[in-house]
Amino acid sequence: MGQGFDTKSVHITMKRDGIPTKVTPIHQTSAFTFKDLKDIENFYTGERDYLYTRVGNPNTDELGQAVAKLEGAPSGIATSSGLSAILVGLLSVVKSGDHVLASNDLYGGTYELLANELTEFGIEVSFISFDAEIEEHIQPNTVLLYTESITNPLLRVENLKKVVEIAKKHQLKTMIDNTFATPYLVQPYVLGVDLVVHSATKYLGGHSDITAGVVVGSENLIANAQKKCVNLGANLSPFEAWLTVRGMKTLGVRMERHVQNAQKLAKSLEEHPAVRRVYYPTFVSEQGNGAIVTIELAENADIDTFFQSLAWIKIVATLAGVETTVSYPIGTSHRNLPEAAQKELGITKGLVRISVGIEEASDIIEAITHALNIAKK
Repeated sequence: MGQGFDTKSVHITMKRDGIPTKVTPIHQTSAFTFKDLKDIENFYTGERDYLYTRVGNPNTDELGQAVAKLEGAPSGIATSSGLSAILVGLLSVVKSGDHVLASNDLYGGTYELLANELTEFGIEVSFISFDAEIEEHIQPNTVLLYTESITNPLLRVENLKKVVEIAKKHQLKTMIDNTFATPYLVQPYVLGVDLVVHSATKYLGGHSDITAGVVVGSENLIANAQKKCVNLGANLSPFEAWLTVRGMKTLGVRMERHVQNAQKLAKSLEEHPAVRRVYYPTFVSEQGNGAIVTIELAENADIDTFFQSLAWIKIVATLAGVETTVSYPIGTSHRNLPEAAQKELGITKGLVRISVGIEEASDIIEAITHALNIAKK
């Protein structure tokens, strides 16, 4: 019997260990005990599940499996952060001498990981516009196409069908960061993507109280990613995993309100004299167009005054909590991008990314409009 998205979110598979608890217990332990030496061998032969929490834990397993279920993928693992999920996912596919072709409008932390760290492994990386002719940039050693379903912070909606078609034509793997869209809006694995990654810190957890990552995909790729996670020590703590699963049970209802509020805010700012441009996706899915609104202030608006006038709206370097927050990409997430890349992408000193919360839409609009009115020179 098939289940809808909200039903899957609420009824996450639980490991009860013979105890009929309604909620999965927190297995806050660094190690699991054995009855004897044969029992140790049972772990290595697959007859028992757990040895040491870096290697596996019921709570972290539950999170990986839950996200995989929402994404329509057969397997998934949880990691210590979104960036570590990206790393182990990448290393499950690429090795020294391989080439990764990545979109140039990625989250700044991902850009730095690819450009500055992955290359230390002897892996080649090229950044291009995925709106251009991707095939022209494929090299003989290219093995992976990497992009985001909704890009950060300019909210370009990736043409996933096009990316998958090109990858299959050239026998490449694909990896998509689905953090901004979440499986509520888009399920890239169902569309043919090989690996889907999330910063679960954001919408999956949803309450700004955890740091976690998840990567899902085919069983063989996730098995490879699991080995990398174990060997690199990128595991997530049981309590963080438990909190993330708890947050996921309300993902659908939160995203519905986030998306509704974002659409109303974006529309309300289109004609504001202090706003030069509103970035908001035109179509992501039938469920809506995302929960982030990015604006570029006009020349007649002072950016410092805007941030100082936000009243109850917090300034942060992250997104996706239930509260509306704002961030400053050129000063935080994208500050280490080369200046030429910032200019090419449009990461300007007037750019503001708004993570729209689940408060009353009228209150959000009033607070942002108030700050813009004061900032207007």
